[in-house]
Amino acid sequence: MAAQLRVVRARIRAVQSIAKITRAQELIASSRIVRAQQRMRAAEPYSRQLTRAVEAVVSRSTTIHHPFTEEPEHPSRAAVLILTSDQGFAGAYNANALRESARLRQLLADRGLEPVLYVAGRKGIAWHRFRDLDMTATWSGFSVTPRYANAREITTTLLEAFTAEQDGVDEIHLVATDFISMLTQRPSARRLLPLQIEETEEPAPSGPLPAYEFEPSAEVVLDALLPQYVASRIYYAMLEAAASELASRRRAMKAATDNANDLIETLTREANNARQAEITQEISEIVGGANALAAASATSE
Repeated sequence: MAAQLRVVRARIRAVQSIAKITRAQELIASSRIVRAQQRMRAAEPYSRQLTRAVEAVVSRSTTIHHPFTEEPEHPSRAAVLILTSDQGFAGAYNANALRESARLRQLLADRGLEPVLYVAGRKGIAWHRFRDLDMTATWSGFSVTPRYANAREITTTLLEAFTAEQDGVDEIHLVATDFISMLTQRPSARRLLPLQIEETEEPAPSGPLPAYEFEPSAEVVLDALLPQYVASRIYYAMLEAAASELASRRRAMKAATDNANDLIETLTREANNARQAEITQEISEIVGGANALAAASATSE
């Protein structure tokens, strides 16, 4: 009985230590996610206005011919940029993003395209290495606090592959996690290049597009504008992914802390029952011993 009580108390101490760690992780994620949301909101106007500028250049130029806007006749390879986290304890955040990337790879394969993988985040890198999946380039160390310089570095690598004459790629896709709310984060896959142009007569939701005059030509303007547009899209996706990672980690660590507290209550009741049984046994032994002594004394008299 005493041995059982020692085992239960040891488990209680172990669970209490785990609860302290998960609680600390929850508090750290809670403190960081506010800053991540602020950075995401601060970057949104620039990304939105840059997108409107690209839309205006493309829509006002009916005779434009640019590799960033034209569909290749016989595409064969597609770059896939996958954004994952550098750290764990984030629930299903990485699993959902990697599952979405696997779905995208299957869609590309069905179209006859060879996926060329570019992975950001240590968890995604380890996942692909474990499965012996080739990665053309990898980045890590900034999943929670991405900087625009990180997005520029990734953009430069992708655009070099997109504009390469040999062993290049014909499309660029991005797999990231969209931050919907503190409780909802949704993985998504979108194509960055070539631009998907849709003809519509409906007015733009943000108002009429500005009318630009191009000097010397729209193609030259796109040469300068589209790299910034791609970098802005990737940077905003990285900010959303960072907020999603922190929200997922906060939710996962809160659930782990609550489960640990529930387990501590259960183990505490089990320890109390074991202690009560031990006390009852000791009392029974004492009473039995006293009765035996009393009987022995009465017999001797």
